Amino acid sequence: MSASLQFSLSAARDRMVVEQLADRGITSPAVLSAMGRVPRERFVPIEFLAESYADRALPIDCQQTISQPYIVALMTQALELSGRESVLEIGTGSGYQTAVLAELATKVVSIERHAELSAEAARVLGTLGYKNVTLVVGDGTLGWPAEALYDRIIVTAAAAKLPDPLFAQLREGGILVIPVGTAESQALVAVRKVEGQPQATELSGCRFVPLVGSEQPSYDE
Repeated sequence: MSASLQFSLSAARDRMVVEQLADRGITSPAVLSAMGRVPRERFVPIEFLAESYADRALPIDCQQTISQPYIVALMTQALELSGRESVLEIGTGSGYQTAVLAELATKVVSIERHAELSAEAARVLGTLGYKNVTLVVGDGTLGWPAEALYDRIIVTAAAAKLPDPLFAQLREGGILVIPVGTAESQALVAVRKVEGQPQATELSGCRFVPLVGSEQPSYDE
């Protein structure tokens, strides 16, 4: 990558933090700082390099997407990370959200059902020097009991319902952020575990690719 392109992308990232995030209600200094540090251009396909900081989701391999920067920031802010948490991420995808989480949490376990996406995310995250991330290929709807309980859980695909295994792996008082709804209409919700029960707060409307797994009915069922 040329020095001029690097400078252009760095400037676009700075504008993104101000215009797409801070000006639209992302108030967490830690989240804004993390979004300003993570180079989104390293996670997008080369043909979309010039659109790295566009205000929209971008396609990646396996018919998946890298989420819109605002949605990444909104979901991350809703987790209320202090820097001491263990986080379970469902849907590694490109690894961009994973990197943002790694900037703000002690440990991140990220599950991806597509082995090729997980391998590419591992390569990029390794190149960028992240040491507090464990990547797993598997069924995200089952979570990852080996390292439960988790302080926070984030699901980056739309669910028809909250998967029971994920809520079971959330620590008491923890927060789970997930898009829930139908193929046509979804809401991003933050679910806090209070006395073993879910207390949900709706954050915004959204549109994600569907969550697929044994603990999740398809939208056709």
